[in-house]
Amino acid sequence: MLPASARCANFMEPARLLKYGAAAMEGLQEIGVVARHEAGRTFRSARVIVLLALYVMFSALILLVIGSISQAIGEQLKTSLEGADPQKAAEAANQLRTGFLSWFLDSDSAVLDALQQVPLVVIIVFKATLFWLPPYVVLMAFDTISGEVGPRSIRFLTVRARRSSILLGKFLGHALVLAALVFVVDVAIFVYAKVTHPDFGWGLMLVTLLKFWLASVVYALAYLALSVLCSALFRQWALSLIVNFISLFVLWLVNFIAGFGTHRELLPNGLPGPEQITSWVAYLRYFTPSYYATGLLNPAIQTFALSGAAYAGFTLLFAGAAYGILRARDL
Repeated sequence: MLPASARCANFMEPARLLKYGAAAMEGLQEIGVVARHEAGRTFRSARVIVLLALYVMFSALILLVIGSISQAIGEQLKTSLEGADPQKAAEAANQLRTGFLSWFLDSDSAVLDALQQVPLVVIIVFKATLFWLPPYVVLMAFDTISGEVGPRSIRFLTVRARRSSILLGKFLGHALVLAALVFVVDVAIFVYAKVTHPDFGWGLMLVTLLKFWLASVVYALAYLALSVLCSALFRQWALSLIVNFISLFVLWLVNFIAGFGTHRELLPNGLPGPEQITSWVAYLRYFTPSYYATGLLNPAIQTFALSGAAYAGFTLLFAGAAYGILRARDL
């Protein structure tokens, strides 16, 4: 027969599990309420309209410029190859496209093959979007926490919800808004690509749209967590904004400097060869989120999973640091 203490422990175990389960459900409900409130408030604000307009204007400008350049190059190439064998002309055009993408994406042959049937204008706009998204996220979320801490309105939340629920709820609320805005713009870009490239099939278009949209959102979530971290550091939203932009510049500078530690030689066919590391500074890029962006488009499961895990790690690191600061500070 079990001792009384053991019988008591066995009796209390289900009760303890029920208690933890109830606490977890309560925490999820708090996160859901805060996320819905934050997303609704952001959608109703004038800022989101301005940000959407900026996003659309930026993407439209790139579409027009790149579309005009691509059309001019295509016409010039068509004129220069006029009268040549159609198969050789197609091979020359394909080699020109592959060479450009090799330098532009700085990626391996697997990514180039996966994007072979995607209009060039979509790929260029996507690459430009990766440069634009981080400051875009900053403008959206720089006052996520500081906007509540400064006027001390966050006190009304902390008496009703856990600080972790507040932080996660605000993060998820902004993530929903960000995902919606990116989706709207991406749909417009792909519709333009479909209209200007009739051979861009609907099936490939929808699959590529989903892939590019998910890649953009996963990429942006790491920077959203960084914005939340910078916002948790200060009471004044202006300081949060300044420090956030400084942190983006530092990450960009580190990635730029790391590029001097790599070298790519030209292959006999004129295409850039595999990347070679020539200095230890090249390893600094592994500490920047932007380095893993192209891997999100890689069809190889291992490379894709590595990039996704890297962004998950950055997101958890920044969000965890933000929670530690929010939990320790006097509100």
